[in-house]
Amino acid sequence: MSARTLVVSDFHLGARLEHDVLRHTEPLQRLLAALDDVERLVLLGDIVELMEGRATAAMRIAEPVLRAIGTRLGPDREVLLVPGNHDGPLVRPWVRRVGARLDPTTEVPLDATAVLARVVSLLGPARVRVSYPGAWIADGVWATHGHYLDRHLMPDSSVGILRGRQPADRVRPNNYERVRRPSLSRTSRMFPQSLARLLSDAADLTRAATMPALTRGLLHRRFAPLTSMVLGLQMRYAGIPALTRVVQRLGVEADHVLFGHVHRLGPLPDDDPAHWAGPDGAPRILNTGSWLFEPLLVHRVTPPHPYWPGGAVLLEPGAEPRAVGLLDEVAAEALRPRSQGRIR
Repeated sequence: MSARTLVVSDFHLGARLEHDVLRHTEPLQRLLAALDDVERLVLLGDIVELMEGRATAAMRIAEPVLRAIGTRLGPDREVLLVPGNHDGPLVRPWVRRVGARLDPTTEVPLDATAVLARVVSLLGPARVRVSYPGAWIADGVWATHGHYLDRHLMPDSSVGILRGRQPADRVRPNNYERVRRPSLSRTSRMFPQSLARLLSDAADLTRAATMPALTRGLLHRRFAPLTSMVLGLQMRYAGIPALTRVVQRLGVEADHVLFGHVHRLGPLPDDDPAHWAGPDGAPRILNTGSWLFEPLLVHRVTPPHPYWPGGAVLLEPGAEPRAVGLLDEVAAEALRPRSQGRIR
């Protein structure tokens, strides 16, 4: 590994429910301070929330954050952007044009879409590269947002996958791109605010669990320890196996695979490394966590915690990639949405 690299994902800047913590001063300052010690930043998807039908408002929230990141890095350091599903509009029209020519590490023109060009300009003066759906970020280390794994958790005609099946054939990224499921967060804006909040919370938890549904009984902050435990089990038995299936089918031969999407930082010291690996122990899997404060997962918990905001993966020369919590010393009061006030 030639460059000390910080990998982060799932900022969801501009999210309607204001769970995105980088709109607050202390979390942003912590992130910027972490950039002082790295040569490269990888933004591994879902950086701007563009799936709620309010892209203009989201970009307004994202602008000062992206500008601060680019300014802190300066012209001599690099940002590698790998879009995910919630910021997919950055590249989606271009991806459709490329079609079957898309490979697992396709370089994306910086002006592929108007909104991508805007994001790139905001990240200046840092040098920006964009790759989709993944990128090699070090020898043997491949990174992707991870949303393709959803296709292995639901019946999906274009990929030909049913849960529990183990297809061995190779596919191209276009096979995963051809089918999309409706976004609950996109449709929630049509409902009254109280119901929209419940639907969006459910969508966040569903995305974190990489499963199609959760029981309504778990959607309360007093059950946060139970909810995070359940999601951890789903991560172990569903999310990671699905991701390793994606890697296999795309023909990516990596020692380590980094992803975001499910918002579960790891592996942490208390995690069994055997649960964070593919068949026969390879590839080894790491998740970047998220920068969302989700009361349904972290109510009254003490970090380090897999769902505490501020997750990242650090790559250092001569060392194994490792998960780190950049906001573990930040109090919940500095992270939660202002609109929620003090939650007891």
